[in-house]
Amino acid sequence: MRKRTVALIVVAAVLVALAGGVYWAGRHLFYEPTARSVDSVVGELGGTRVLGVFAHPDDEQTVNGLFWRAKRDDGAYTAMITATPGEAGEQSPPVGRQSDLADIRKAEALKNSWNLGVDRHVVWDYPDGGLSEVDEDELVEQVVAEMRKVKPDVVVGFWPASGATGHKDHMLMGEVTERAIAELAASDGGYTGPKHLVYTISPSTALTLFGGETGARVVANQPEPELAMSAEVQKKHEGWTIHASQANFMQESYLLPTWLIYLLWDQEFYHVRDLEADPIR
Repeated sequence: MRKRTVALIVVAAVLVALAGGVYWAGRHLFYEPTARSVDSVVGELGGTRVLGVFAHPDDEQTVNGLFWRAKRDDGAYTAMITATPGEAGEQSPPVGRQSDLADIRKAEALKNSWNLGVDRHVVWDYPDGGLSEVDEDELVEQVVAEMRKVKPDVVVGFWPASGATGHKDHMLMGEVTERAIAELAASDGGYTGPKHLVYTISPSTALTLFGGETGARVVANQPEPELAMSAEVQKKHEGWTIHASQANFMQESYLLPTWLIYLLWDQEFYHVRDLEADPIR
């Protein structure tokens, strides 16, 4: 009996060691060696007013940790722009009439930002998947107007050449954000724009492995992140519950269950541009 007990203990120890090895190997897929870990990106930058500029409902899921900690830990005023109501999205799983999807996803975005403690969130009605058909100058002016209302010292958005996922709407809103900041910096008097522009960056190894051609293109065209912080995984899970029409998005994108993805991907990564030292021209 004693030998059998010892054997079982040895087998259990081996299995635990194997599981631990698999876990750490999996975590490596969602690790960025250039990123220094901080408690809060906004706190690290000394931000007090934060504005996120996004294209679609659920884009804010990439920045849960940043916004949650900016409000909870730093006491910052937080706001978001979502340029489209997401009406062209594919429901996964279906939760309502496709003709009502714009209303459904707008409501999901507003509820999720409220769950993150966001103070102000505007969702515009530009066409999902068709932002390139909109007069870009109009989009810039809309973002400029919102920035003048919010007066952020930190703006969070997409890197224009990659858009975090390669989506053209993301890339365009990244460009629009930069143009809006440049326009404010060139204005006379009043609010002249944020001090920092923070870009959300996707984990390069995982995206290369699971993202196909699009993932490889994103990785090739995004900068290395300097900062990493907690992804506030519980808020990620709550967010996908709120975004019920997109609840299966993560497993369909990464081919892994959502719970496993966030067990491994528990950090957010950011590239920061100091606009006083490196202004947008």
